[in-house]
Amino acid sequence: MKNPLFPSSRNDRFFLMAGPCVVENETMPFEIAEKLVGLSRQFDVPLIFKASYKKANRSRLDSFMGIGDEKALRILSEVRNLFNIPVVTDIHDVREAEMAAEYVDVLQIPAFLCRQTELLVAAAKTGKLVNIKKGQFLSGPAMRFAVEKIVESGNDRVLLTERGNSFGYGDLVVDFRNVAFMQQFGYPVIVDVTHSLQKPNQASGVTGGQPALIGLIARAAIAAGADGIFMETHPSPETAKSDGANMLPLAKAPALLEQLVKIREALS
Repeated sequence: MKNPLFPSSRNDRFFLMAGPCVVENETMPFEIAEKLVGLSRQFDVPLIFKASYKKANRSRLDSFMGIGDEKALRILSEVRNLFNIPVVTDIHDVREAEMAAEYVDVLQIPAFLCRQTELLVAAAKTGKLVNIKKGQFLSGPAMRFAVEKIVESGNDRVLLTERGNSFGYGDLVVDFRNVAFMQQFGYPVIVDVTHSLQKPNQASGVTGGQPALIGLIARAAIAAGADGIFMETHPSPETAKSDGANMLPLAKAPALLEQLVKIREALS
């Protein structure tokens, strides 16, 4: 199953959707993108660069939300043009769909919002590829209805992302059956190997995580037949302004990608 952005990629390759959680400043996205582009070429793994232009679902009012919408979107567009790679960013309400579509290639629907009909329809009507993250409260088969909202709005360019299910109040678990369940809809399925390891609803109001298990989840995702891997990465996760507790240190990305390529090749 192919990503519409990479119709000619090799059958034994997954694609990678990766980058920082959010655009933190004017230079960091370029630094991370340059490293990821190099890894994409080294391992022959197609890349979609990811960064949110703002964070709209922070737990606390004093949490970092962004450097300004249009400023961050322009930076993402510059990354796209400089490195000649597709870019994905989140949208959170109907008004953002057309605005963000001017700057990026893929519009991402956050997991909490995957049932918001007007948001899905607005994303679909831009004609952009739409990546729908599966809600933590939904099964894989239930995502059929989110897909139908996009397709019935005139857009069949869909990606689906598994990112775990709520397991009590402060944990998530990944049901890898959802990869196969959602692939039955006929669209590429991605596994988010970093948000799947979040520890939400912490007493501090800052989401925790289990980054030591990123490799485990990623290897299992490839073994389960995922079409793509989503991961957030940062040169120094401990200083990241959002989701640092469950990011992959950028320096560890080469070794992980090498492992994942070998697993996919062994299964081909």
